[in-house]
Amino acid sequence: MKHDHFKEAVTILVGMGLPVRLETVMQAYAVLQDWPAATRSNAHAIALNACKAGLAGDIEPETVRATLVAFARRHDILVPDIVSLAPAALAGKPATTSSNS
Repeated sequence: MKHDHFKEAVTILVGMGLPVRLETVMQAYAVLQDWPAATRSNAHAIALNACKAGLAGDIEPETVRATLVAFARRHDILVPDIVSLAPAALAGKPATTSSNS
């Protein structure tokens, strides 16, 4: 794993609801840098500054990830991790391991 990669990717909605998977500090920085000025907030500034510090090696990628997640939650653009939701979605459903022969 490279030094700027997140342990787990963060998926957010951008533009017209397009999901974007962010796996590195640089990817997060690029998205935040391109964020529309009219919708920037204090949470955006904090996340962008964290990305800058992460790129400089001043803070860990997981710290950057945490600020990115906080920003995304604040703006209701965080896409839940489908893998972590799968057990809940499958709860109570019987496993289908046999075939109808």
